[in-house]
This record gives sequence, structure tokens and C-alpha cells, in this order.
Amino acid sequence: MEDLALEARNRTGDNFKQGFNCAESIFKAFNEMCNSPMSPEVLKLATGFGGGLGHAGCMCGALAGSTMVLGILKGRTRTEESREPSYELTKEFHDLFESKFGTTCCRALNPYPFDTPEHLRNCLKITGGTGKLLMEFLQEKNLLTD
Repeated sequence: MEDLALEARNRTGDNFKQGFNCAESIFKAFNEMCNSPMSPEVLKLATGFGGGLGHAGCMCGALAGSTMVLGILKGRTRTEESREPSYELTKEFHDLFESKFGTTCCRALNPYPFDTPEHLRNCLKITGGTGKLLMEFLQEKNLLTD
């Protein structure tokens, strides 16, 4: 189980090092680790979440990407389906993220100017740490299928 969490951290971090933003890095790693349920084209949906919503510095993109992963696993496709299972998991992961990192706000998590070496190093740590945290959460909730 720990090996899978470390693999998630490493894949997420490697994606970030290759130039994907925080949200893209999370979404890409988990889409691959979950046997690619979504077309690679769907990665485009994550792009605008980087930098705390397009460099606005709001919600952390790694958290937003994690929310997208939870949506793939527990979201709905019809209004007749309940949204509550997804909402509950998302809120729980949000609170776990906030507990681990102290905030969910990009500019508070990473006070350095965007794309500076300091910013990129810090974001790499946050993004990789979020990948590990998300995998541990998915395992704890038995949300992974073989």
C-alpha cells in the first residue's frame, strides 16, 4: 500500500518536472494509475486550475486536480444519481489537505513569485505530497479497483 502511495508521489512529481502544472500532474498520474479511464484529451480540463486558478492564487491546483480524480471515481453522470457521495469524499479530502498543508490557498501555500526557482521547488513538494496523500486516501476509502 505504501509503495502505491510513493509511486503516486513520484509520478505526480515527475509530471511536474516535465512541465505539467500542479493540477495536470495530479490528474495525469492518477488517470494513468487507474488504467486511463479518461482520454488523454481530458487532461486539458485541468490546465486552468494551475497556479490557483490561472495564476489567481486561489485554491491550490493540486487540490483541484485531486477533486477531479475523486469525480472520476465517484462523480455522477445523471441527475437521478446522488451527488452526496462525491461531495462527502471531496470535503473529507479538502479537510485532510488543509490539515496537512495548513491552508488550501495557492498564494498562502507558495508565497514565491510564479515560475521562479523557489516557487517551482515548493510547488513540486506540494504537488508530490498531494499525490501521495490522495493515493493514501483512495486506498483508505477502498476506491481503487484492480
